Amino acid sequence: MEAQAQGLLETEPLQGRDEDAIASADFSSMLSEEEKEELKAELVQLEDEITTLRQVLSAKERHLVEIKQKLGMNLMNELKQNFSKSWHDMQTTTAYKKTHETLSHAGQKATAAFSNVGTAISKKFGDMRNSPTFKSFEERVETTVTSLKTKVGGTNHGGGSFEEVLSSTAHASAQSSSGGPRQAEEEELQC
Repeated sequence: MEAQAQGLLETEPLQGRDEDAIASADFSSMLSEEEKEELKAELVQLEDEITTLRQVLSAKERHLVEIKQKLGMNLMNELKQNFSKSWHDMQTTTAYKKTHETLSHAGQKATAAFSNVGTAISKKFGDMRNSPTFKSFEERVETTVTSLKTKVGGTNHGGGSFEEVLSSTAHASAQSSSGGPRQAEEEELQC
């Protein structure tokens, strides 16, 4: 008897063969003729209601399409609206807000770091330009340019800044090279 009680109390899910046995069971033999007739009438009534609901739904869907056409709404507009709504919904989620704040903070830190690096490089170039080594290099270049200028046939205006010397050397070399159209082009570039 204990084995029989245990079989009734099993809590395991139904197996495939058990489901098939239940599906193939004939419950109609347990119903009276009157109950069968009531169920058949209810079945017919449900099928009629389902058919009517399908027809009503179809008519409503056609009417919906007509209204959308009159309003100028098409599939593309609907997709845009759906995308916009989805994007807005996503932006209002806490996960998006937290991610956005984190990335924004990281971006600010990166911008500050790049700014600091740029300032440091700029300062290093300034320090380098003021260094004795660079000044020595600048003097050598000026001397070389002055000697080239005198060799090319230009006149020395008494030194000047590095930029003036380079400018006058370029002008002198343009005059001595070919004259004509090239000289006019270089003069236009200098102005």
